[in-house]
Amino acid sequence: MLFDRDGTLIEDVPYNGEPGRVRPMPGARAAVEAVRGRGLSLGVVSNQSGVARGLLTRERVAAVRRRVEELLGPFGVWAVCPHGPDDGCGCRKPAPGLVHAACAELGVDPARTAVVGDIGADLAAARAAGARGVLVATPVTRPEEVAAAEESAPDLLTAVRRLLDPEDAPLGSEDAEGPPVQGPPAQSPPVRQSPEHRPAQGPAGGTP
Repeated sequence: MLFDRDGTLIEDVPYNGEPGRVRPMPGARAAVEAVRGRGLSLGVVSNQSGVARGLLTRERVAAVRRRVEELLGPFGVWAVCPHGPDDGCGCRKPAPGLVHAACAELGVDPARTAVVGDIGADLAAARAAGARGVLVATPVTRPEEVAAAEESAPDLLTAVRRLLDPEDAPLGSEDAEGPPVQGPPAQSPPVRQSPEHRPAQGPAGGTP
């Protein structure tokens, strides 16, 4: 199972490079422990354009990553895009590169992988990679993103529980309605990112 970082696992602090400002989202620890308890692989996929913008260093991104793992436990892979919106890379969500890279590192099939995120780009990246996308909306999630989400949940722990036990509590219609999120146009090949390359999230309502 793959998670977006900012706004999903931890509070969204734009371009955060300070470990002391890391705060887990409600239910985040319980959610990731539930996944670990099933013996499933865990990973993080995150746009961190603050690196390209000169607002962050890769070392600061790595410091935040270490703090997240202190609070939430270890993840099998951190796939990070350090590029800006106009760089034309294949890894920046909504492109599928981060999802492909994380799945390759974990040795899992994207078709058997779920991506949980808080904005439409997370779900679009999942769809483009052939994975399942689940939206957990926050106050910065745009209404059109909520309407377009094929699957959603009211909070992170509920999303994970429903993914782990779909017969008990199916995802979908009761949480969001609307057409499926469309994948992005063809872009450059996916990029595998090292654990040190995770940028910080952008302004409220948009992808970093």
